[in-house]
Amino acid sequence: MRHRTIVAGFAGALALPALAIPGAAQADEVSGDIRITKVVVNGGNNIVLGTTGVKTFTIAVTATDDSGIEVGRTFPVMWHRPLPNGDYYGLVVPDDIAGKCVRESFTTTTCTYTLEINPRIDLDNTTAGTWTVGAHALANDGDYITKDSAAKAKVLRNSRLTVNASPEPVKKNKTITVTGALTPANWETYKYGGYTKQPVKLQFKKKGTSTYKTPKTVATDSKGNLRTTTKATADGYFRYSFAGTSTTPAVASAADYVDVK
Repeated sequence: MRHRTIVAGFAGALALPALAIPGAAQADEVSGDIRITKVVVNGGNNIVLGTTGVKTFTIAVTATDDSGIEVGRTFPVMWHRPLPNGDYYGLVVPDDIAGKCVRESFTTTTCTYTLEINPRIDLDNTTAGTWTVGAHALANDGDYITKDSAAKAKVLRNSRLTVNASPEPVKKNKTITVTGALTPANWETYKYGGYTKQPVKLQFKKKGTSTYKTPKTVATDSKGNLRTTTKATADGYFRYSFAGTSTTPAVASAADYVDVK
């Protein structure tokens, strides 16, 4: 992917082409009866990135017109927010990437583009959350459409969650201490750091059963650490479970088995 800096301080961001610059007050541009009927980002899944790995994802745009859609003239733009100078922080399809277009009928075509997003180039912590996807399509008879907000996509910071229950083994009805840590990816330091003051469920699954129960909810401390106590009532598995936020996906720790004597 080629990168073009928008303004100083937004290194790695991409300037959007004039054809698809979105704006809150700007109406969609439509000529004729052409329509964009569907836009799907990453197969409908969130785009989740850690601190180093480049994420490959797709944007599929489906358009329809009674004359058919002109191949190679349907493409998307994904953007996060406007900048003070009028540009937008986002990603565009580079000129040298061609979409894979499938003609579903005489009138309808879906073009799928494969893009990359790099947390060390394209993102900082402020860009985690919901992005807007715009799309443009051109019909064989010259009809065209530019849809500024055709879909939404979530670009989230990957998170890690650990658990440790001790002592192991433990006598029945004695106290167990369960520790752990919730650490999301930081797209500015390129490390995993603590997520402070977040509610995390302590869950227990009794040996021989398939369902976790939640005896309590624990808040992370200023460094993202978790610590609580509970009674040892039966053999089973402890884990922590985080529901996620608008910038960080849900995550559950691995299970830690405790043998109760």
